[in-house]
Amino acid sequence: MGKQTKSNMPLDESRLSFQIPRTDQPREKILKLGQMITDRVSAKLHGVTGDDPEYWGLAGRVTDEMADVALKMKVRKPKTFQQIQKLTGMEPEKLQKLLDEMAWVGLIEYNWENLDGKNPGHEKRYVLPQYVPGSAEFFNMRQEDIDRNPEVAAFFERMTFLPLEKITPMVPPGGAGIGMHVIPVEKAIEAENQTLSIEHISYWMDKYEGKYAASMCSCRPSRAKLGEGCGDCADDWCIAMGDMADYIVETKRGRYITKEEALDIFCRAEENGFVHQITNIDGEQKIFAICNCNVNVCNALRTSQLFNTPNMSRSAYVARVEAESCVACGRCVEVCPAGAVKLGQKLCTKDGPVQYPRQELPDEVKWGPEKWSVDYRDKNRINCYDSGTAPCKTACPAHIAVQGYLKFAAQGKYREALQLIKRENPFPAVCGRVCNRRCEDACTRGTVDQAVAIDEVKRFIAQQDMDAEHRFIPTPVIPKVQGGFEEKIAVIGGGPGGYVAAIRAAQLGGEVTLIEKNKLGGTCLNVGCIPTKAILHSAELLSEVEEMAGFGIAAEVKKVDWGKVQGKKNAITNQLVSGVTGLMKANKIKVVEGTASFASKDTLMVEKKDGSRENLSFDKAVKSELTSAYADKKKSAHMLNLAGIALIAIGFLLCPMLIPAEMYVLDNIVFACGMILAGVGTFLCVYVSGIVRTYRMLIMNEEYREKRK
Repeated sequence: MGKQTKSNMPLDESRLSFQIPRTDQPREKILKLGQMITDRVSAKLHGVTGDDPEYWGLAGRVTDEMADVALKMKVRKPKTFQQIQKLTGMEPEKLQKLLDEMAWVGLIEYNWENLDGKNPGHEKRYVLPQYVPGSAEFFNMRQEDIDRNPEVAAFFERMTFLPLEKITPMVPPGGAGIGMHVIPVEKAIEAENQTLSIEHISYWMDKYEGKYAASMCSCRPSRAKLGEGCGDCADDWCIAMGDMADYIVETKRGRYITKEEALDIFCRAEENGFVHQITNIDGEQKIFAICNCNVNVCNALRTSQLFNTPNMSRSAYVARVEAESCVACGRCVEVCPAGAVKLGQKLCTKDGPVQYPRQELPDEVKWGPEKWSVDYRDKNRINCYDSGTAPCKTACPAHIAVQGYLKFAAQGKYREALQLIKRENPFPAVCGRVCNRRCEDACTRGTVDQAVAIDEVKRFIAQQDMDAEHRFIPTPVIPKVQGGFEEKIAVIGGGPGGYVAAIRAAQLGGEVTLIEKNKLGGTCLNVGCIPTKAILHSAELLSEVEEMAGFGIAAEVKKVDWGKVQGKKNAITNQLVSGVTGLMKANKIKVVEGTASFASKDTLMVEKKDGSRENLSFDKAVKSELTSAYADKKKSAHMLNLAGIALIAIGFLLCPMLIPAEMYVLDNIVFACGMILAGVGTFLCVYVSGIVRTYRMLIMNEEYREKRK
C-alpha cells in the first residue's frame, strides 16, 4: 500500500513524524461509513479504499459496532434514542453505552433543538455529522487523541481539501452553506451599515445567552502535528454556542464560560490579529461555534487562501480606507492575516502613475490549479508591490513606518508616533544616535531642495522614551487565552540581541531571566557604537571650527577638555543604559549580573562578581554574545594581535585622561577608532595592503601637542 488519494496537491508525507495507516485489507463497515459521510464526489460515486482518508481517518477511532449504528443514522438526520433503538434493535443499556462512546470519540454529536419542527418536546437527539465541520474536527479537539492517533490530523487536513478542490470556483459570496465564513470585528462596522444582525458576534451571544463553552482549537494542534504549527496555545480559542456547548463540556472537550469570559477571548483574538468565523451549514437559524482563527494554520480559511477564491470565506462587509485619517503607517498591511492589502507608492514614473493589478476572481476567468496560491502563507507576508513603498521606509534597516510617525509628529501626537516607532524598534533612542540616516538619503524631497529632517524628528520623539513618565511600554499580546506561557527563558548576554530577545519573550508571557556579566546594553551601548559616536561628534565639531577659516571666520581652539568630552559621552551612555534598565523592570525581566555557563541541559551556573554562584533552571535558553571574527581559532596570530590592538584603541577612546600622540594602524580593524583620535589631535598612520596613509586631522597647535606629549 502507500498510494495517496489522487489530488492536485497531495499531502507531503515526508514531513510527517508518523505513518499514515493505509491497508490493503480494509474493514468493510468502515469503508461503507466513510463513503456515506464523505462530500468528495468521486468517493461518493465509486466508493473508498484502504488508501483513502475517509477510511484510515475513521479506522483507528471507530469500531465496527459503532459503524453499524452510524450507518443506520444517516448523515445530519437527528434521531432520538428511541428512534435509533428501533433502527438497530439493540438493548437500551447497551445502545446508550455505545452512543456515549461514539459521542466521546467524536463520531456523533447531540442536541435538544427543534429547528426542523420535528422535536417539539426538545428531546435529546443524536446526529451523525459530516466530516467538516463535524467529526474530523471533534477527532482533533483533545490533545491526547491526536497523540494516540496522529493520523486524525492528516484526516482533518485532507477532508478540508479534497472535497473542495474542484468546486471552490463556483461558490458564491457567503459560502453557500459550505464550511465557514468570516464575521468582522464588530467595532469596525459603522452604525449606518448594521443591517445583517447574523454578521455580528453580539447577535449570536444574545441568541445563546448563558450557553457558552471554550474548547481547544482543532486546527492549531492538528497542523502542529503535521509539522506546520504556528506557536499559539491551542486551548480555549473556539467558543461553542447553545447545545453544542453542552456537548463540548460533557465529552471533555472544553469548559463552560461566562459571557464576559467569551467577550474577553474575542478581544484577545483581535489583539493577536485572529479572524472570527462562524459556520455556514445551518443557514441563518443556527451556528454551533465562533472560532478565533489564525490564518496561518486555519483549515477553513485555507480554502479561500489556497484556492485563491475569496468567496469561500468573505463576510458581508467590505473594508474601506478613510484617507483623511490614514497616516500611511502600513500597520493594516502588516497585520492583515489574509494579505488582502499591500503598500504601494505615489511616485510617478516617466509613463505616469504606477498602476497596480487587481485580484483575479474565478467568476471572471477559467479557474484551475494554475490559479491556486499554494504558498499563500509566504505571499501573505509580502507587504508591498514590486514597485516598492515610500522610499524612506524602504531604506530604513528596521523598516519603520517613517511617513507614519512624521505625520503623527506633525499633528502633535508624539506618543502615537513613539508607539509606531517602537512596534519595530524597541530602542529608538539608541538607534537614533548611531543612525546613518538612510531614510534621508532616499527622501525624494532632496531632489527638490533638502530632505526632510527625519532623524531629528525621530530623536525628538525618541527622547521622550528616556523619561519614565512618557515612556511607552507596548501591551503584551500573547497568543494564549489563559495568561502567559509558563516556560522559563534564560537569555545570556544583555547586548542589543539579548535585551531585545528578553523583552519579546516577556511580552509573549515567558518568565525571563537575563544574565549579563558587565553592564546592560553590552558592547554597543557601553564600549562600542554609542560612546564612540558621542566622541566622534566632539571630533566633528572640532573639525567644523578648523574649517571656518575657509569661510573667512578666524577661530582658534585653545584647549580640548578630554575629561568633559568623556563626561558628555558618559552622560549619553548612562542615560541609554538607564532606559534599558527601565524597560527590563517594566517588562518584569529578572536581571542577574554574572558570567553564565551551562551546568546541564536545563540549568545555568552563574558566577557573580563577588565570587558567589547561583544555579538557574530554564526551559529554553537564548545565547546572545558578540562573536568576534578575530577570536576565531582559524584566524592567524596576526589577526588575534590586531584584535588586541582594537581593544587598546577603544580603551584610549574611553580613557578620561589620556590621548595618544601617535597611532600606527596595521589593518582597517582599528581604523575607525584611530580616525576619532585623529580628530582630537593624534597623528594617525595606517598601513593597508602595502600602502601607507597618514592622517593629521585637525591637529591642535604644536604648543598644545607638545604639552600633551
